[in-house]
Amino acid sequence: MSLGLELKRRCRIMIAPSVFLAITGYFGWNATQGDRGLVAYAQRQELAHKVVAEQNAARIERDGWETRVSGLRARHLNPDTLDERARSMLNLAEPNEVIVKLGSKEKLF
Repeated sequence: MSLGLELKRRCRIMIAPSVFLAITGYFGWNATQGDRGLVAYAQRQELAHKVVAEQNAARIERDGWETRVSGLRARHLNPDTLDERARSMLNLAEPNEVIVKLGSKEKLF
């Protein structure tokens, strides 16, 4: 009988530390693996870097388009260049013109 009482007494003593250990383990796991933990933080940082890189690429593309569009404004427009581009895009030529075909890697702009 004294063995059963000793076992009950030790179990009662171990309940509080076990509960606190379980709570500590729960919060420790959530601090690393949870929705707002360290792993999720690293994933958000990686996503933020990708978004910044895409934003910079979009900004560069937008600047290129702004440069091309600014050449179409009336005060910057060169009639000869406009005629040349229109003919090349529409694939038209005058009978007395000489046509030089460019390779696929060469660009007009």
